[in-house]
Amino acid sequence: MRALALAAALAAGLAAAPAPPPEPQGNCAVCGMFVANFPDWASVISFKDGTTAWFDGPKDLFTCLLDLGRYAPRRKAADIVSIRVKDYYGLAPIDGRKAFYAMGSDVMGPMGRELVPFASEADARDFLKDHKGQRILGFQEVTPAVLKALE
Repeated sequence: MRALALAAALAAGLAAAPAPPPEPQGNCAVCGMFVANFPDWASVISFKDGTTAWFDGPKDLFTCLLDLGRYAPRRKAADIVSIRVKDYYGLAPIDGRKAFYAMGSDVMGPMGRELVPFASEADARDFLKDHKGQRILGFQEVTPAVLKALE
């Protein structure tokens, strides 16, 4: 249910402006790893006050989103103005709410099994075939159970 409430709050038409690059020594807001060491996986949440929370991959980004009270205790879903992930093939930042996420593939991210983001469903489907993926998920389909399955 929290995922649906988050999705509803984010669907309020908030802009998906590109975020600045991660600080060279910036840490993932969930695991503490240096985000700049994994630029191809870097994901970010931008807040209304201009601050950002960086992650070393979409899995940690979703971990934070689905438990803001733990990872960003002074934040609410309504504070979020954009969510950006990187398209796996093009490495360009894309709107995380519109991305397609491949799950269960043989491609590992910085923290092991990862949700691999794509701008297009066709690219995600091709990736599944090439990398033994299990399924494609939309933003609202990523739940705590999905994240648990990636452990």
